[in-house]
Amino acid sequence: MGYVQEARENHVKKKVEEALRSKMKQKALKECDHYTAKYAECAVGRTMSVVWKCRKQAKELNECLHQFTNDSVLEQMKKEYMVQQEGQGSLSL
Repeated sequence: MGYVQEARENHVKKKVEEALRSKMKQKALKECDHYTAKYAECAVGRTMSVVWKCRKQAKELNECLHQFTNDSVLEQMKKEYMVQQEGQGSLSL
């Protein structure tokens, strides 16, 4: 397989990538809902002190979100999208 052909196969349009990123973020928030609720509960009634008082909850939330929002997850979603589109014969989201 040539470089140009491989590049075409791995390429998705900017709009498609943005949509996939949005979908990835939505899934992450859904999967990490428990940690989001814990952080929100800690932050209630706080302003500046939320930074140090809720550090543990923020760290847990960020670790959870990172599991679902990283480059490898995005690349996997792109591959799945490309396979799906090849089956349909067009590239649209």
